[in-house]
Amino acid sequence: MAKKIAVYPGSFDPVTFGHLDIIERASKIFDHLVVSVFAHSAKKPLFTVEERVVLLKKALKNNKKVSIECFEGLLVDYLKKKKLQVVIRGLRAISDLEYEFQIAAINRTLYGKVETVFFMPSQRYAYLSSSVVRDIAHFGGDVSKLAPPAVVKAIAAHALKGR
Repeated sequence: MAKKIAVYPGSFDPVTFGHLDIIERASKIFDHLVVSVFAHSAKKPLFTVEERVVLLKKALKNNKKVSIECFEGLLVDYLKKKKLQVVIRGLRAISDLEYEFQIAAINRTLYGKVETVFFMPSQRYAYLSSSVVRDIAHFGGDVSKLAPPAVVKAIAAHALKGR
């Protein structure tokens, strides 16, 4: 029987407890989960792609069913190259559904084999996003309840550098 492998793409800038919640739950359903960091050119990132990969690896070091990669370009091209067909996406609120539905439909139009599986985060993370963490960190707020310790430490290091 073929392994069930899924891809969870995102910018993960930075990775939050909400992302980790979805990763942990998806990795229980699939044989393997590829967390793929996308370098989104329209956003000014807090962390480089390489830093985000390192932070994800630190946060997920105990989950042997997860690997971390990065990609540029269209997700469907990445999926075709990797011969993968399942995409994991998170839905925090009903407002996310319209956008995510459009993206899923476009992906299926471009690559007919792709299936998108939506995960709702645990209720305690339904409000959480990377942009919220970045905004709080920008104003010197405490993000320790929102992101893993390695992220909190990395944010503090960036603040000291004056980034």
